[in-house]
Amino acid sequence: MKFTKNIQQVAALQPDYLGFIFYGKSKRNFEGIIPELPKNIKKTGVFVNEYIEILVSLVEEYQLEAIQLHGEESVEYIKELKSQIELSQELYQNENFKLGKKTAIEIIKVFGIKDHFDFEILNSYLDDVDYFLFDTKGDEKGGNGIHFNWQILKNYPFSKPFFLSGGIGLDDVEKVQEILKHSLPIYGLDVNSKFEMEPGKKNIEALKKFKNELSNI
Repeated sequence: MKFTKNIQQVAALQPDYLGFIFYGKSKRNFEGIIPELPKNIKKTGVFVNEYIEILVSLVEEYQLEAIQLHGEESVEYIKELKSQIELSQELYQNENFKLGKKTAIEIIKVFGIKDHFDFEILNSYLDDVDYFLFDTKGDEKGGNGIHFNWQILKNYPFSKPFFLSGGIGLDDVEKVQEILKHSLPIYGLDVNSKFEMEPGKKNIEALKKFKNELSNI
């Protein structure tokens, strides 16, 4: 998401997450002010190999509730990131004389797939991420607009839930219905470029139609 009015229009459709790309090389890079959103929508920051200090500062500035890591972030990077976020929250609570439970920020680690994928590389991430996201391997971070071979996912060996992404559009409802028959732990669908009128600006009518068709699955 990128434009205030469009953000509000998409939020009215009640998605579970709204994504904001914080990556200067992306044509969808976000630099604005996020309008107030319904409490049930999780503000999600998309990052690519970002310095941890910068990432944590953006989590604080925008009160992000989920982080999508789209680069080559290692397990060690994620452990340090979680530690720094926790420390930042403790400092915030102390400065504001607040007590109570810390806000758990979801960590979503993205892996690109094309014609094959070695799922064993996910083993080391299982304890430190909340979800995986499988996207199409390509040059564009955060929206290539093309599919990967979903049949590869039938070999997914874990119970860790994941988001399905990669060029999902209006024409893919039947394909989504088919992959859901395989009892995979698909947590959600990540849609982006196939619903854009321009980078970062979504077609509201197309999203409405997609949501309505999915509700019939």
